[in-house]
Amino acid sequence: MKHLSKLVLVAACFPLMASAAQELTPWYVGAGVGVNNYQPNCDQKTMKTCGEDDPYAWDVFAGYMFNDYLGLELGYRDLGQAVWTDYSDKLNDVGAKGATLGLVAVWPFADSWSLSAEAGAMKYILSNNKQWGSEYYSDNGVAPYYGVGLGYNLTENLKLQAKYRRYENLEDSKWNTLDMESNYWGLELSYRFGSEVATPAPVAPPVVLDSDNDGVPDSSDACPDTPAGYLVDAQGCTVMAETAQELDVDAKFANNSAVLDQTSYDEVGLLAEFMNNNPDSTVVIKGFASNVGKPDYNMTLSQKRAEAVAQVLEEKFGIAASRISAKGYGITQPLMEGNSAEANAANRRIEAHVSVVQMAPVMR
Repeated sequence: MKHLSKLVLVAACFPLMASAAQELTPWYVGAGVGVNNYQPNCDQKTMKTCGEDDPYAWDVFAGYMFNDYLGLELGYRDLGQAVWTDYSDKLNDVGAKGATLGLVAVWPFADSWSLSAEAGAMKYILSNNKQWGSEYYSDNGVAPYYGVGLGYNLTENLKLQAKYRRYENLEDSKWNTLDMESNYWGLELSYRFGSEVATPAPVAPPVVLDSDNDGVPDSSDACPDTPAGYLVDAQGCTVMAETAQELDVDAKFANNSAVLDQTSYDEVGLLAEFMNNNPDSTVVIKGFASNVGKPDYNMTLSQKRAEAVAQVLEEKFGIAASRISAKGYGITQPLMEGNSAEANAANRRIEAHVSVVQMAPVMR
């Protein structure tokens, strides 16, 4: 029994779980038939001559696969009978049968084919059948066995295998008259429970049409002909933004004066022309002063200069007052630092900030 206990201990070390890659259960059952040859049944010390053996053997079994490659198998086997005549001319026979427990290793190859190897122990009983007047006797023990096989999957559940097994130390320890080995050849048919899950066919992703390549499918595109390069919203329409322009107006004023020089009217006229071409536009006239005198005074002076340009824009060129605003900034935003003649000339200026109400597309 110590051999059988070691085998069970080894089997317990493997995780009891089926392969995650299959839907077949880990359980299977089966049966086998074959022929068996005891050795050396003609060399025992009680044998005089060999009789005609009954070599036919059979077995039934059930197993559990830990994964696709390793399983544990429990079975019952009948190895047939050996017949001989002893030195007292009495005809004798003996046969081995009993329970088996072993590990089975499987190596699948070439789709439906597989190789197998097994090793385990048989809790055997040696006994005769008293067909020839001999006394009945029996003995038992544990014998190791090993074997190999070639299998073919007839279906996903049914497997047919050709088997060879070798049994060692089938001995009679009670009378110390038998010490046999055994060679077995046979066929086995096994059935594994469950069924394989068919691999679903890959589903092709739906074809999404986007005729103008703006990232919004045609089914949701409210503006299907968006020009390339334009930024679009969730409905596929071009994103528009209000445009603004900064225009330089070369308006001249005498030193310490808020009266617009006549030579600057043409510059204001250009601003008026732009606003007439863009009737929804508005303008902020910004006035600035040079860094001469007190800051408060210069702030007032710059405001008056901005208002002077706004007045000319309204009265001479007909731009509505509602579209014009004026604001003075004094010396707070100089273009050139210092109070040199060059700096004073640069800082004493008018800027026109025009907001065009029309919308322009935003590029990506």
